[in-house]
Amino acid sequence: MPTLARIAAGLALGTVGGMVFHALALPLPWMLGALFVTMTASVAGLPVQGPARLRSAIVAIIGVLLGSRFTPEVMGQVGETLVTLAILLVYLVVVALVVVPFYRYVGRQDWTTAYFAGMPGGLSEMIEFGEARGANVPAIVLAHSLRIVVTIALMAFLFRVVLGHDVGAAAMAPGPALGLVDAAILTASAVLGAFAGTRLKLPAPTFLGPLILSAAVHLAGFTESAPPTLLVNAAQVVLGTILGCRFLGIAPVMLARAGLLSLGSTILTLALAGVAGLAMGRAVGVGLDQALLALAPGGLTEMGLIALAIHADVAFVALHHVARILVVLVLAPLAVRLLPGDD
Repeated sequence: MPTLARIAAGLALGTVGGMVFHALALPLPWMLGALFVTMTASVAGLPVQGPARLRSAIVAIIGVLLGSRFTPEVMGQVGETLVTLAILLVYLVVVALVVVPFYRYVGRQDWTTAYFAGMPGGLSEMIEFGEARGANVPAIVLAHSLRIVVTIALMAFLFRVVLGHDVGAAAMAPGPALGLVDAAILTASAVLGAFAGTRLKLPAPTFLGPLILSAAVHLAGFTESAPPTLLVNAAQVVLGTILGCRFLGIAPVMLARAGLLSLGSTILTLALAGVAGLAMGRAVGVGLDQALLALAPGGLTEMGLIALAIHADVAFVALHHVARILVVLVLAPLAVRLLPGDD
């Protein structure tokens, strides 16, 4: 099938998946529904493809949405944030000491592959570093792709079933009516933010740039509006489709083995996140649900959406994920020299 036809098929299946999950009132229905259906189709070998070139535009929309939830009260939390960032640093070290050996001994991978598969950094950066060091790149791709998928599913289940939060589309209530001036401001935040984020070489630039610019215009009082719900839901369908189609061409046996490894490593990481979250709560009174979202090894965009859905502090969650990515980005290439030799 032509590429456009495969993309259309992927988006059609993703939309159906989102509608089904929404009808069943499942958590994060538009993203998780699209992800689940297109991942199943990809593993089954159906002719689907994600619109990967749209990802930058999609995450820019979500960045503007999350930026619209920044309030002036955020600026008064600097002292508390320094304490929680210190806890985050300790947590990242412990995660590396636990999860990397897990991939080495349970996953039976060489130390270099285990290291870049187990470090909770960005997918593209870990692939680039791992490839430069001679690691098994497909194993790293699977580890990080599945880590994001498993984390989203576990966190959505945790907040919906265990903690009783509404993690559905209904939780994302629209803000004030979107006028022409508001629409222009939000569009400029997305376009200029993505451009500035890329030029400044920020982590996740097309997401973080729009988020920062959107937060700035909302904090300054230029607008109180957010992207319309229909656009946000469509963005989630596209994002879920892109994530699901990453598994195209992967043998079911390989996926099942990598999935079990990812499930084990994610449970270990979330357990450590729970301990660190309790420490944050004891130190500065941060709620466990908010701390878990800030520490969970999922994607910045996806964890931000869950934070928005349960009305958690989006700024707090986003800041800690940016810090996580930056710390791993800087330290991962340095600490890899400390790895023992393979047996």
